Amino acid sequence: MFIQTEATPNPATLKFIPGRPVLDHGTLEFLDPEQGKASPLASRLFEIEGVGGVFFGTDFISVTKGEGEWQHLKPAILGAIMEHYLSGEAVTDTASAARADDAETGEFFAPEDEETVKTIKELLDTRVRPAVAQDGGDITFQGYRDGVVFLHMRGACSGCPSSTATLRHGIENLLRHFIPEVQEVRPV
Repeated sequence: MFIQTEATPNPATLKFIPGRPVLDHGTLEFLDPEQGKASPLASRLFEIEGVGGVFFGTDFISVTKGEGEWQHLKPAILGAIMEHYLSGEAVTDTASAARADDAETGEFFAPEDEETVKTIKELLDTRVRPAVAQDGGDITFQGYRDGVVFLHMRGACSGCPSSTATLRHGIENLLRHFIPEVQEVRPV
């Protein structure tokens, strides 16, 4: 089994591509070992000293380090991923993963803004999320109020030094171009 590794714009996060599906759809993020219990693979990764966060996409795994150097962490992470796939275990406990997905749906917006929100989500899904997935992260809609779009940054995007620039110069400009009502984009 060959696992590709790619750097991300966030120096604390590496993207691992196992060449096999990770999730059937969507994304999942685990920020600590307790959350990681919902996934045999995340649990394995959190056993490695220095792993601070785990993020799953459909075909990649992003690992964020809390401490330590990549030269020491990377071989252990590669070994844990390989060991997991060779074990034949599922990546997640389906019931726990469904609960994690449900916990993320705390969206907010006024009923009269439903069409605007629909357009925002479509632009995020077609133009923003595929690009951010290339960098090992994800950005999801959280809410819309008074011309302000609230987005949740996950995986490599969370804590990334360039995330503010991505929000301000990339996503905000894109949304303002297509939706004049949008005045600002903020992370949550």
